[in-house]
Amino acid sequence: MKKISMTIAALIGFASMHAAFAAGEMMHHGNHQHEMNMTDTRTSLGLSAQMKQHQLSNMRGHMEAIQSIVGLLADNKFEEASTLAHTQLGLTPEMQAMCSMMGNENFKEMGFAFHRSADDLGDVLKTREVKASLRALNKTMQYCVGCHATFRQ
Repeated sequence: MKKISMTIAALIGFASMHAAFAAGEMMHHGNHQHEMNMTDTRTSLGLSAQMKQHQLSNMRGHMEAIQSIVGLLADNKFEEASTLAHTQLGLTPEMQAMCSMMGNENFKEMGFAFHRSADDLGDVLKTREVKASLRALNKTMQYCVGCHATFRQ
């Protein structure tokens, strides 16, 4: 009986310590998030929750397309990479409409520039010149980096 009581007491103690640790962790993460918001000087786009998710999905799609383009370049599949650049990253009518819906003019212009640079990338890829293609890809990715450094959702 004494062993059972000690085991139960140990489990209760362990559970209490775990709960206290978890509460401390949540407070720490909450404070960290608050600190990040206080020091994040990027411009907020003020998107609704639904629009944030839609925008995040688009950006993830852009990253997947860039990753695929890099892989296709490595395999000398320039035509496929070009098609991908135009259809997934370029200034398609759908992308133009979506960028036009954004309320921030600077964000819109940066978005249009990104998509136009992707169309330029698609054109350069057709030349099958690796260095020129990498330069064009670098330019497109500079818009990604610049946008994420300038804006937050």
